[in-house]
Amino acid sequence: MKITELIDGFSIWTTNEEKLLLKKIGDNPTPISSFTEHEQFKIESMIRKSLITKIGHKNPLVVANEKDKKI
Repeated sequence: MKITELIDGFSIWTTNEEKLLLKKIGDNPTPISSFTEHEQFKIESMIRKSLITKIGHKNPLVVANEKDKKI
């Protein structure tokens, strides 16, 4: 028996605050500097959770990952 047969679905746990940030970011690349310091801290943790993708190095942009659109 395969593990995928045992597990119905796989989801990453998110807080209510993270869900709101995901909706705020959406599909449009948004500069990380446009968020407050607290939101930037949350965004960095969401990048580590693979909920958000960071694009670039000098003035990075963030975008929500496709697999989490159901939120």
